[in-house]
Amino acid sequence: MYFSVLIIFTLLPTTFAASIVSRSHSYLLSSQSLRSATNLTISNKIIAPDGFLRSATLAGGTFPGPLIQATKGDHFNINVVNKLDDDSMFKSTSVHWHGLFQNGTSHADGVSFVTQCPIAQNASFLHSFDVPNQAGTYWYHSHYSTQQCDGLRGPLVIYDANDPLSYLYDVDDETTVITIADWYHIVAPVLRHMIGVNANSTLIKGLGRYRGGPKSELAVVNVEHGKRYRLRLIGMSCDPSFNFSIDGHSLTVIEADGILTEPLLVDSLQIFAGQRYSVVLTADKPVENYWLRALPSTIDSTFFGGLNSAILRYKGAAATDPTTNQTNSTMPMLETNLHPLFNPGAPGIPEYGKADINLDLVVNNTGGVFSVNGAVYKPPTVPVLLQILSGTQEATDLMPDGNVIVLEANKVVELTMVTNGFGAPHPIHLHGHAFDVVQSGGSTFFNYLNPVRRDVVSSGAEGQRMVIRWVTDNSGPWFLHCHIDWHLDAGFAIVMAESPSDIRKHLKGLPAAWDNLCPIYNALTPSQLGAVNSYEQAANITTLLLPN
Repeated sequence: MYFSVLIIFTLLPTTFAASIVSRSHSYLLSSQSLRSATNLTISNKIIAPDGFLRSATLAGGTFPGPLIQATKGDHFNINVVNKLDDDSMFKSTSVHWHGLFQNGTSHADGVSFVTQCPIAQNASFLHSFDVPNQAGTYWYHSHYSTQQCDGLRGPLVIYDANDPLSYLYDVDDETTVITIADWYHIVAPVLRHMIGVNANSTLIKGLGRYRGGPKSELAVVNVEHGKRYRLRLIGMSCDPSFNFSIDGHSLTVIEADGILTEPLLVDSLQIFAGQRYSVVLTADKPVENYWLRALPSTIDSTFFGGLNSAILRYKGAAATDPTTNQTNSTMPMLETNLHPLFNPGAPGIPEYGKADINLDLVVNNTGGVFSVNGAVYKPPTVPVLLQILSGTQEATDLMPDGNVIVLEANKVVELTMVTNGFGAPHPIHLHGHAFDVVQSGGSTFFNYLNPVRRDVVSSGAEGQRMVIRWVTDNSGPWFLHCHIDWHLDAGFAIVMAESPSDIRKHLKGLPAAWDNLCPIYNALTPSQLGAVNSYEQAANITTLLLPN
C-alpha cells in the first residue's frame, strides 16, 4: 500500500563579465556564475523561494546554486568550503558532479562513504579533475544523506565551441538554463524518517508558489520573436518527475544527459530526478506571455494560481501573468524515440543475455525500506574507495555487506532491473559512465542498434523490466542508485566496484587532503554532525515512520 503524507506548513560566487556569443550576435552579460576553478562555499541562509521562509543549505548562498560554466577540455579545480552552522540540518557535506565520468579521479566524485568521507564543518576539500571528452548539461548536488533536499543543488554546463548542432539555435547562455526542483518546508533530516513525503512546491529557476501560499514571484524566461533558444532543462528533483511543456510551442530535443541526440520534435517531455535535456525553442508565436509548465508526478498536482509554473515572456509583452491555456499533448517525448547523434549502438553481442557480464537486480520495498537482491544499502563506516586502496578486493570482503558487485575490466555489462513494491517508477543513476538503454522501462522491445545513451533512466512501473549496457573502462567504485533521495536513503543503492585491483594505478594522484577527511569526520560529536533530534521531530508529525 502506498502511504502518502502531504505536509503543508503555513565560495562565494565570483562575479565576472562573460561574452556570450549567439549565432546572430554577441553581447556582454553580467553574470553571477562560476568558472571551473573556484571556491564553492556551502552555508546556511534563510530564503523564501516560494514565499515560505525557512533556513536552507545552499551553495554560494543561492537556490539553485550558482551556474558553474566551463568549456570542453577545461580542467576543474573546485574547492568546496563547508561553513554550515544550522543545528537543525546536517553540518557535514559532500558535493557530487553529476554526469561527469571522473576517469582516473574517482576520489573526486563526491559521494559520501563511497568515494570519500564527508567534509566536516569549517573544513574544505579541493576537487581537481579533468573532463576531456564531455560537453553538455550537468549539475552538482550534495551526496550526503538527504542534504540535497535542503537546497544544495546547482547547474553545471560544459559548452562546446564546435557543437555540431549549433546551427539549430541562436542563443545558449545562463538565461536559458532552466532548473526544475521540488521544495520542502520541513528540513530533510526530519523528512527522511517519514514514509511517503510530498513536496510543498515546485521551483523553476529557483522560484515558485505553494498551495495556500502568497502569490509570490515566478521565474521569467525572456525571448525575442524570431530567435531560437537552447533551453537546458535540469531535473533537480529529490522525488517527483516533471512533465514539461510550454503553451503553444513545440520543442526539439537535441541532448539527453550530456549526450547529443538526433533532433526530435515533441510538445512535452517527462523529466525524472537527475535527468537533463536540451530542447530548442523557436520563438515564432505572437508577442505575449505563455505559461511554462512543470507538472510534478505528485497526486493531485495542478497549475491553479500559478503552481508548478513559470513564464515565457516575449520581448514587448506586458509584465503580467499569462492567460494561455494548456492543450493536450499530441507529441509527447518517448525515450525509445531518442537516438545518439554519434556512435550509436550498444556494445557487445546484440542479443539479450549475451553480454560478458549479465546482472539481474530485483528491488523490493518492505515497509518503506528498499533492498536490492535482498540487501538494504547502509553507508559503510569506511568509504569503499578507501577499503579498496587499503587492500580489500573481493566483493565478499567489501562493506557494506551484500551491496558491492565486483566487475572485471574492459567487459560489456548488461544490467536488468525489476522493481517491486510502491514508489515506482524509479530514476536509476550510474556514476562513472553513460549507458545504453537497450530496453526502456515499460517497453516491450529491445534496441541494440541505436538506443538512447544517458546516465539516468526510469526503471518503469512496478514489475516492469529495464535493461542497460556499458563497458567497464573506468576503474573505480561507482554508485548505482535510485535518484529519489528518500529511496536512496532508505536502502535503494548498490556499488559497482570496477576492476578494484587496477584502481590505484588508474588514479591520477591522491591528495593528502583526501586522506585527512575520514579522521576529521570520524572525530565529530553528534552535535557537530547536526540534526540531533530529527527522529523525535518526525514522530511528532506522523506515525508513518521508517525504522530508526
